[in-house]
Amino acid sequence: MKRLLCPANGYRNISEFTYGGEYRLEPVNSSERDWADFVYFDDNAAGIVFEWWYHTATSYWFVAQRNTVSDEIIRTYTVAEFESIERDR
Repeated sequence: MKRLLCPANGYRNISEFTYGGEYRLEPVNSSERDWADFVYFDDNAAGIVFEWWYHTATSYWFVAQRNTVSDEIIRTYTVAEFESIERDR
């Protein structure tokens, strides 16, 4: 059984979660074309990426760092924690 660490609820069965797509910053003052690209196209990169995940039972959104090649979840973050890390980069 594959388990995922939810920052709010601890380790849970992966079937309790829904993938929400890659974590990307919203384009600011973008054209309609840029907005459509943001909404409909992911980078789909091989390697380590940040992704939105949703714990369905509690309606809790968080960010996970995952290796798409090995499908290993490296770490999970609350949204506030991740955004503070992103600001410092």
